[in-house]
Amino acid sequence: MAARGFKFLVIADDSAEFAAAIAYAAHRVKATNAALLILRIVDTVTDNAHWVSVGEEMRAEAIEAAEAQAERLAAEVWADTGVQPEIVIREGELRAELRRLVDEDRDVRIIVLAAGVGRDGPGPLVSSLGKGQGLGGRPVPVLVVPGSLSREEARALAVPETGAPDA
Repeated sequence: MAARGFKFLVIADDSAEFAAAIAYAAHRVKATNAALLILRIVDTVTDNAHWVSVGEEMRAEAIEAAEAQAERLAAEVWADTGVQPEIVIREGELRAELRRLVDEDRDVRIIVLAAGVGRDGPGPLVSSLGKGQGLGGRPVPVLVVPGSLSREEARALAVPETGAPDA
């Protein structure tokens, strides 16, 4: 069993491989009695002061969409695993907000990412962390799962079968 206050962090985005990361993390959380934290970053930077009212409307819509997506994800995780994730919505640049959250929440012990499945490589965050360009601040392990995992494959990896080996 995991220690109380042990959290797995997954970064919600619109990538195809995100489903593998959330499935693995949710099943691992359930198996270890840990907690699941879903982080959604909204990039709401607007440069043109001329369009402030339009920018504010776009910002509000982006935050509303992020909250709706996170709530849907939480409901799916609950239905699939019985795990109730904690949701955090942040505005800003991904790496800066991720670093800030990890520094603020000392219970975050593992970040779960999924590698990209396309020809573009594993993804920018996986690539930069894999090259040793950590988040700065407090060190936190990053677990990278294959982005092509199905829910069943993610569960099988997260929760190994128990019992006696076949003779």
